[in-house]
Amino acid sequence: MRHWIRTVCGSLLAVMGTAMPAEAQETVKPEPMQAGVYEPTWESLSRYECPDWFRDAKFGIWAHWGPQCEPEAGDWYARNMYYPGQWQHEYHVKKYGDPKEFGFKDVINEWKAEEWEPDSLVRLYKSVGARYFMTLGNHHDNFDLWDSKYQPWNSVNMGPKRNIVGEWAAACKKYGLPLGVSIHASHTWTWMEGAQDYDGKLTAADGKGKWWEGYDPQDLYAQRHERSRDSKNVGAIHSQWAWGNGASQPSGAFKTEVYNRTLDVINRYHPDVLYFDDTVLPFYPISDEGVRILAHMYNKSLKDHGGQMRAVVTGKILEDRHKEAMVWDVERGVPDRPQEKYWQTCTCLGSWHYDRGIYDRDGYKSAATVVKMLVDVVSKNGNLLLSVPLRGSGAIDEKEMAILKDLKAWMDINSESIYGTRPWATFGEGPLAESANPINAQGFNEGQKYTAADIRYVQKGGVVYATALGWPDGGRMVMKSLREGENYKGKVAGVELLGHGPVDYTCDGTALTAELPADKPNAIAPVLKVTFAD
Repeated sequence: MRHWIRTVCGSLLAVMGTAMPAEAQETVKPEPMQAGVYEPTWESLSRYECPDWFRDAKFGIWAHWGPQCEPEAGDWYARNMYYPGQWQHEYHVKKYGDPKEFGFKDVINEWKAEEWEPDSLVRLYKSVGARYFMTLGNHHDNFDLWDSKYQPWNSVNMGPKRNIVGEWAAACKKYGLPLGVSIHASHTWTWMEGAQDYDGKLTAADGKGKWWEGYDPQDLYAQRHERSRDSKNVGAIHSQWAWGNGASQPSGAFKTEVYNRTLDVINRYHPDVLYFDDTVLPFYPISDEGVRILAHMYNKSLKDHGGQMRAVVTGKILEDRHKEAMVWDVERGVPDRPQEKYWQTCTCLGSWHYDRGIYDRDGYKSAATVVKMLVDVVSKNGNLLLSVPLRGSGAIDEKEMAILKDLKAWMDINSESIYGTRPWATFGEGPLAESANPINAQGFNEGQKYTAADIRYVQKGGVVYATALGWPDGGRMVMKSLREGENYKGKVAGVELLGHGPVDYTCDGTALTAELPADKPNAIAPVLKVTFAD
């Protein structure tokens, strides 16, 4: 009924030549927030503590997959296709035609996901070593990947005509993986402004006789508003991400709809993890939808789990007071020092949305790169969330499968040094541990040149695990942080190479030195299990 009312009203106003203001389209009532111990204030939310299940999990896999993967032309396709001079614009014109005639709405119609098998994919991800799974809920393209109550432009009504989130959720339940959902839609308001020069101002009245007849493009594009300052500069969006520097301010109706859609996916699919691609939270700092979502998520988790907190909500560019209330997410980066509050890094084997060019030029991260980044992250009190790009069809390509096979081989032998561990007295030693590597904005400092001289430490159950981020030349692993009387009491009682068994060692006031076998149990990085007499 709501969709019909908006379509009819929008059509009448379009015929009369009058644009319907966003605030007047409909009075949108917010979904009720779950009551409980948490109020939507930073003071109340600061009582939150990250649950142990997440701190134990360490490694998750993300399917950052939606209609923007259909062209197989990389990230931010739905924005960049509307900006002449961007390579994706030229790609789009060559592949599909003028964006005035074939816009992003039509890319959605092309997306059929004909090879997508969520059951086998989640089973694969778990076998590789993932201990939670993340699905894209929506991206800045504003397309919901479930049978959305508040967004008619969704994957059940069009495109593949399948409930992407719902099917992922069912597979996660079957294989016992906690479910995460990532929400990015708050930025559609400014992110899609380039569409205003093409098909971004279409209304329902324009769809007569088209495949999208009966749907209002404004539910997708949200572009019946004044553009941001400098919005024709494709790079301006970065300085306006936190709704400043001339960003067009979103209407109350738009903010409420994003809020409602987020509560809808929480209430229906019960994710344990909610990921926001926002500075802190949606519409922060101009509005309070974000803290209301946070309070709802936490109160609902307590209600659903008998008073036990399982919920994790992540955001970017957090201040210390925000880190008390939620989990800091670092995009494509790693802090150079351990963090007091638990955190997560998110990265990708290639581009966030599938990019055939990266495949063609062998541009994926190797399994060795992923493992070394995971070990570094875990030593600094964090988790690694790895996106494995899916093709538009929903399939993983064979190069990614080979990477996952190598990753699984390492995890099968060494995962005890990852799961359930905690930071040790020192996180590591070596050239990178002794150098600064500042984060740029929300992250973007990955790509470190890890070597065998870089060693990382964690602990679990009275045992210390030492991982060299590469196999040392000469087969000798020297650990200064484990020298006699340093960082521990008593004496070293034994040293075992995971996947091999006990190894010879010496320990004195200079270092613990272990002799590694010539026959390597894995091809990436040796892990030593060090036990103590006391």
